[in-house]
Amino acid sequence: MRAATDFQFAMRRGCKSGRKTAVVYMARTGDATSMAGFAVSKAVGGAVIRNRVKRRMRAIVAESLPNLPPGTSVVVRALPAAADATFAQLRADLTGALAAADAKVSA
Repeated sequence: MRAATDFQFAMRRGCKSGRKTAVVYMARTGDATSMAGFAVSKAVGGAVIRNRVKRRMRAIVAESLPNLPPGTSVVVRALPAAADATFAQLRADLTGALAAADAKVSA
């Protein structure tokens, strides 16, 4: 996901679920493919830390995205606590937030 309109759609019309390290926004677009976007602000840290957090989040969401229904749009916003989190903590937070957001969207 790269277009600002895609991010806005998921963040404004989708359901939100937050954890200590990240906030997940999820919406159903009706498209055939699912997509994910990531927002990591300077509040998380310097460029090296932001890129590390983004790479970790991409890897975690890449594992979870095939399990979501087709046409799911996901935006993951990193919180400052993500900079100090281990990969296992980040995975637990993201999978939990994704499951909670999916339950809200499906309801």
